Amino acid sequence: MSTEPTRRRRRDARRRRAYLGTFAGVLGVLAVLGLAGAAASAVQGPRVTDVQVDPAAAVATSGSRLIITTNQALREIDPTQVEVTPDAPFTVDTSGRNIGLRFALPLHDETDYTVTVREVTGVGGGPAATITRTFTTPPVTAYLLQRTDRMDTIFRTDLGGSAHTIFEADHIEDYRATSAHLVISTLDDAGHARLIVTDLDGQNPRDLALPGEGLVMSLQAADRGELIGYTFSDADLGSGGTLESALYIASARDADADAAPTAVTVPGDEQRIADWRFVPDTDSILMLPYDGRLLLSAADGSGAVDLGTGIQIDGIARGSSVAVVQTPDGLVEVDLTDGTSQPLVDAAVDGLQGVVTPIPTAGTGLGADTVRQHLVLDGDDAGTHVHRVSGDGTPTRLFTAPAGDAVLQTCVSPSGRYVAITVAPDLVGNPYDAYLMPIPRSVETHIVDLADGTALPALAGFDLSWCLTPPPLSQ
Repeated sequence: MSTEPTRRRRRDARRRRAYLGTFAGVLGVLAVLGLAGAAASAVQGPRVTDVQVDPAAAVATSGSRLIITTNQALREIDPTQVEVTPDAPFTVDTSGRNIGLRFALPLHDETDYTVTVREVTGVGGGPAATITRTFTTPPVTAYLLQRTDRMDTIFRTDLGGSAHTIFEADHIEDYRATSAHLVISTLDDAGHARLIVTDLDGQNPRDLALPGEGLVMSLQAADRGELIGYTFSDADLGSGGTLESALYIASARDADADAAPTAVTVPGDEQRIADWRFVPDTDSILMLPYDGRLLLSAADGSGAVDLGTGIQIDGIARGSSVAVVQTPDGLVEVDLTDGTSQPLVDAAVDGLQGVVTPIPTAGTGLGADTVRQHLVLDGDDAGTHVHRVSGDGTPTRLFTAPAGDAVLQTCVSPSGRYVAITVAPDLVGNPYDAYLMPIPRSVETHIVDLADGTALPALAGFDLSWCLTPPPLSQ
C-alpha cells in the first residue's frame, strides 16, 4: 500500500505550523510597533500630518481657512492658544484631529504668515505640543476700467502696473467683479442698458436678463453668493414707463443664467432708491429711498428695519458691519448689528471734508479708522488731502492732489492694507465724457499703503475692483 498520502498530510501539517508561527511572529512585531508608536505619541504629544490652506483665496476674500490635521483627536483649542503673525483677526474651531482657523478679513499680499498653536493636547491626555506652520501669500491683482476714444477696456493688473486686457467694448459704463464673474454694464445700439456676464478672464460672455428696456445705475456686487444689484429706470419714463430708480437683485451664477432679476420691495409708498449698499459678509442690504428713511433689510426687501433718516451712505466697513452715513445732523456711524449710532469723530485737520471711507476691521464696532478727503481752497496747502483718521480723530496724511486736480473717489482694499485714490489731473482742461456715468477723459488711480503712506506706481484708469460702488456723479 502506498505511503504517499500520509507523507503529504505530514508535509501540509508542517507547513501550516510554520505559517501560523510566522503569522504569530508578524502579529507580535506589529503589536510591539503599535505599542511603540502609541508610546512615542504619548511622549511627543500631537504631531501634524497635513496642512490645508489656499494663500491666493486668502488674499482675495474674507472667510478663508487654514486647517491643521494631527495624528490624534484633540482637546478643544481656545483662541488664546493661537497666535497669527503678522496680526490678522481669526476664529478657531476644533473637530476631531483638526484645528481650523477662519480669517475674518482677506490677508495682506506678499506676506509670510506664521500660525502658532500652543499647548495642543490629545483627548487621551499626554504631553502638550506646540504646532507652528508658515505660508506665503501671493501678490494681489485687481481689475481696472479705462475709457478711450477708440475703445473701452477692462484690465487685470498687479500693483506694479503690469496689466493685460480682459474685456473690450465700444462703450462700458461700469462693471463689478464677483468671486467668479465680471458683470459689465454697457449700452446697446438703441441706448438701452445691457448687463454682460463673463468669466473672470473675460471669456464666455452672456447677457443678464433685465426688467425691461431702460437704464442701469449704481451697479454693485455682494462679497458672497454671486449676487449683484442695480437701480433701473424705464427708457420711456414720463410717457408710460413706471420704473424709476427701482432696486433689483440678480444672480451672476451660470446656473441662474435665465433667471429674472428680483425686485426689492421697499416698505411704504416711496419705492425709488437714492442710495444703497450690500452689507459685507451678510445677505442684507442697506438702502435709502427718496424719502430719506435708512432701511436695513434682506436682499429682497423683506424684514426691513428703520434706522432713522439719512442723506447718503458713505460706506460700510468690511468685517464689522459699521456704516458711515450722512444725516441731516451730520456724519454718523451706525452699527448695523444692533442699530446703535454715534456722531463720527471730527478729524483734527483744516479743510472741507468729503466722502468718508471706512477701513476694514474685525469686530471693533463703532469708532474704527477711516479714510477721509479734505479740500483746502487756498494758501500754501491748497489741494485735496487724503488722510487716515483714527477713531479719536487723529489724522495721518497719505496723499495730496494739488490744486486744480480732483479726487474722484477713494476705495480701501478688502484686506485694509491699501487705499486706491482716483484722481482727475488738471480738471479745467480735462472735460468729462458724455456717458451716463461721466468721467473726465484722463484719470489715474494712485495706490498708497495705509500703514506708512508708501506710494505704489499710479495706474491709468478708474473703478478699481476694490471699489464697492462706482465713482459718485459729483464730488
